[in-house]
Amino acid sequence: MYFKQISKIIAALFIAAGVFACTAPTKEEKVKEELKSIMEQNKAIGLAVAVVKDGQIVYTNSLGYKDLENKIELQDNDIFRIASISKSFTATSIMQLVEQGKINLEGDVSDYLGFKVRNPKYPDVPITVRMLLSHSSSLNDSQGYFTLNVINPDSSATWQNAYNDYEPGTKYEYCNLGYNTLGTILERVSGERFDKYIVSHILDPLEVYGGYEVASLDSTLFVKIYEMLPDSTFEWQPEAYAKRTEEIANYRFGYSTPIFSPTGGMKISARDLAKVMTMHMNYGTGANGAKIIDEQSSKLMQSNIISPTDEGDAYGFAMRITEQLIPGLKLTGHTGGAYGVYTSMFFDPEQKWGIVTMTNGIEYKRENNFVVFQRQVNECLYNNFIKDATL
Repeated sequence: MYFKQISKIIAALFIAAGVFACTAPTKEEKVKEELKSIMEQNKAIGLAVAVVKDGQIVYTNSLGYKDLENKIELQDNDIFRIASISKSFTATSIMQLVEQGKINLEGDVSDYLGFKVRNPKYPDVPITVRMLLSHSSSLNDSQGYFTLNVINPDSSATWQNAYNDYEPGTKYEYCNLGYNTLGTILERVSGERFDKYIVSHILDPLEVYGGYEVASLDSTLFVKIYEMLPDSTFEWQPEAYAKRTEEIANYRFGYSTPIFSPTGGMKISARDLAKVMTMHMNYGTGANGAKIIDEQSSKLMQSNIISPTDEGDAYGFAMRITEQLIPGLKLTGHTGGAYGVYTSMFFDPEQKWGIVTMTNGIEYKRENNFVVFQRQVNECLYNNFIKDATL
């Protein structure tokens, strides 16, 4: 009798162990729960992420809602307006034309635009393409940045106000106007409309879906963007995907380019942005073998052109070099924020890993010059998939 009881107990223990083994969470399930917890802490509406390791995408996930009102869940192929990470597409395109000898980094932007661009306090100092790329041109956004009229002496009586007091090339100030100007230069030099150039010379070769022109994209994939109001409710921001139909109908080639927002208007999924990030990680060559820019150009984009930035980091060409996102790690990339969307794309080109994050609405909090939500999501993904982790 005693032996039978012992046998039953042992059998029960084996059964319990088997059940436990069957129900133990996988790494993906564990990460999903951690991400959900971070979302709850930050009141996030939706989150899309992608992780690259050894040059390959090893993890993607989409949580929460792409449409809060209709409770439509976010999917991996849904596309966000990614805000200022868009600058990296503009800078990459400029470097393509530099390699072709069509643009000179030290060239006077006046020569490319067809009107004089000068800081009135330093009329003899040319503002160069390099300065625009590195946010060191002395231009500012005080007059707005969706039209070049603000810096065209023939179109604005207050053009002088678009410049800071310091000499061009000597200091950093983040400037959206500078990148919309670069997009215009790209258009004038290449002979292709800005949005179409990006698709044909970057997106298509990398086999990714996205673009700057809203009307050319599948609107059912757009992730609705929300901004948190003072009462902690969220308000949808439809302007993020405005079609600009009338403006495009009256488009002035080589001047109206800011309509497409080269500084912040790219729409793309987290998974496809990770493919673009991999190209930068591989110094100009995509995982599919497509060569977008030369290694020398890519490394220049990721170098310390001017520092310190407003956040105390170094800056290249549409690339920020920081040690503040994940403590103890030196990473290269960019963030984006507009209308309530917050995005990040950071990578280690030597170790060949990187992380993309996108959210369409959160409670905005900052820490160490990054959005808290971005820091927490990046640390979660790094700890689970990169740091001492095997898939």
